[in-house]
Amino acid sequence: ATTTIPIVFITGADPVQVGFVASLNRPGGNLTGVASLDTELGRKRLQLLHELLPKAGTIAALVNPTFPRSDIQARDLQAAASTLGLRLHILHASTVRDINTAFATLARLQASGLVIGNDPFFTSWSEQLAALALRDAVPAIYEFRAFVAAGGLMSYGPRIADLYRLVGVYTGRILKGEKPADLPVQQSTSVELIINLKTAKALGLTVPLPLLGRADEVIE
Repeated sequence: ATTTIPIVFITGADPVQVGFVASLNRPGGNLTGVASLDTELGRKRLQLLHELLPKAGTIAALVNPTFPRSDIQARDLQAAASTLGLRLHILHASTVRDINTAFATLARLQASGLVIGNDPFFTSWSEQLAALALRDAVPAIYEFRAFVAAGGLMSYGPRIADLYRLVGVYTGRILKGEKPADLPVQQSTSVELIINLKTAKALGLTVPLPLLGRADEVIE
């Protein structure tokens, strides 16, 4: 990879841990950008799914083992599941074939719901993941709105528009002569909860009013 051309990134991983920058405040190289540190959001997604499915005993989580910090992601989800009194099965997928295998495993596990771990690969397959979850009648939650717009049940995560707005601001500053090394990595704090009521009805689910009331957007 280039070490001279300025790069402005968006990442859900810790940019220091994955080696993008030396520190959040002083990146120190040719990279800077926006981080949406997703560990707490992953726990929150599990909590939201549990709120929708209070009688569920077994939940599954789909994680890409090649994604930086996927081990931490899985460990945090297991800890959250234990707190909620849930059995959590971690399923791995880094290819389309793996995704199909994971959904076949879901059926065998009789898992009541699915938390999809944050990952660029899963984001690029949002529509397919939503279709598979609906086909197999699995209530699922993911990171971005695109999953819900494609027919997924719920999403909870950063607002994409806000992430790209921050990237645009930094790109403009770099084009005016500032150096990425001197621009602190921005941490996105803006999140949104999206619920697809049409999908909920198709799955035979009634969304609790308190949960519905907290939604930033309801798709009908």
